[in-house]
Amino acid sequence: MIPEAISQQARDVFHMHRHAGHEQHHQSRRALLLAGMLMLLGGCTARTTTMSQSELTDLGTRYAAAWSSQNPAGLAAFYAEGGSLKVNAGDPALGRAAIAAKAQGFMTAFPDMAVKLDAIQGDGGHAVFRWIWTGTNTGPGGTGKPVRLKGYEEWTFNGDGLILESRGHYDEAEYQRQLQSGVPSM
Repeated sequence: MIPEAISQQARDVFHMHRHAGHEQHHQSRRALLLAGMLMLLGGCTARTTTMSQSELTDLGTRYAAAWSSQNPAGLAAFYAEGGSLKVNAGDPALGRAAIAAKAQGFMTAFPDMAVKLDAIQGDGGHAVFRWIWTGTNTGPGGTGKPVRLKGYEEWTFNGDGLILESRGHYDEAEYQRQLQSGVPSM
């Protein structure tokens, strides 16, 4: 829905420049473009979702279970349609299909993968989800070695409470070491 005041501004700019001479043609086009942008931006409002600690904990628990489920589409459903998932310094997966594909790669490499919520904290439309990941690299071409890592994701939510952006972090060097040598003795 376009706010009436902005819509009227766009009409006024259009009518004001409608009969402009040739030398003002380009100014008119720029004015119309600006008016159109104002209309579009006026229709977009930033919304944030504020969740209680119990809602965040529930979300984190369900999200961890989705990672453990071997159902990449179920994991991708936690994301907004245009959401993104970035893991360490890798390229972000943009959109649910790409997020599901990224998750499928981990799920295939670690068929027994289990992700558990370690902690979660939120602040307005953002949260930090801390996790513990275990699994054995028995997928195609796997090393057969178990891994156990801790990491976290920084989330930004959209107004519907879906993840708009996730920036995931874990110790890549330790991950590579465990792929070759397994989980260190405790």
